[in-house]
Amino acid sequence: MVKHWRVDREEKYEIVEKWCLKDLDMIDGKEADTDNPYFDMHFHKVYNLEAYSCASKYTFARTLNKLNAMYLKKDLKIVNFDDTYLNDDSIWSSSSRDCLVLMRVCFYASNLLCLSLCPLS
Repeated sequence: MVKHWRVDREEKYEIVEKWCLKDLDMIDGKEADTDNPYFDMHFHKVYNLEAYSCASKYTFARTLNKLNAMYLKKDLKIVNFDDTYLNDDSIWSSSSRDCLVLMRVCFYASNLLCLSLCPLS
């Protein structure tokens, strides 16, 4: 965990706490269906954390999941996250997720419009 502050025009960072990924048992996103930057990390103790945004919370969870799959291959529980945005193999995954979601919605809406205008024989 890093503490960040500014002194005049200079950015300062201080490492406040370190954790080992092998000690992480679970990440709890608290509410999967709301735009909520709060989450809990369960080690031997539960840490209540706040991300900069909901998107950064999901990015953090995806990163931990990838690191776990790559190096530890242990059962890491990730709960109360929307699986659609959590998995990179999802059709919604992209570096600009909001644009991709909007593009998909427009694509499906245009398909529905075309189908509704087709005459039935």
